[in-house]
Amino acid sequence: MMKLKYKMIIEWSEEDNCFLVGFPGFPGQKWRTHGDTCEEAVDNGTEANKSLVIAFQSTGESLPEPTINKAAE
Repeated sequence: MMKLKYKMIIEWSEEDNCFLVGFPGFPGQKWRTHGDTCEEAVDNGTEANKSLVIAFQSTGESLPEPTINKAAE
């Protein structure tokens, strides 16, 4: 199973009437997919994240470094 450690942003769009999903760690990926519900956006975002990683790997392009946040102690 692929470990995805990339930030996924989900925001409601009144204009589009859906949840937009973006990956700020990947250049040019402000909004990559969407979903009618938050749950659908998460599922679609997870699949989109996998395809981004596979696309970068298949072209030999270096993957961006994931942003790692630490929980407050």
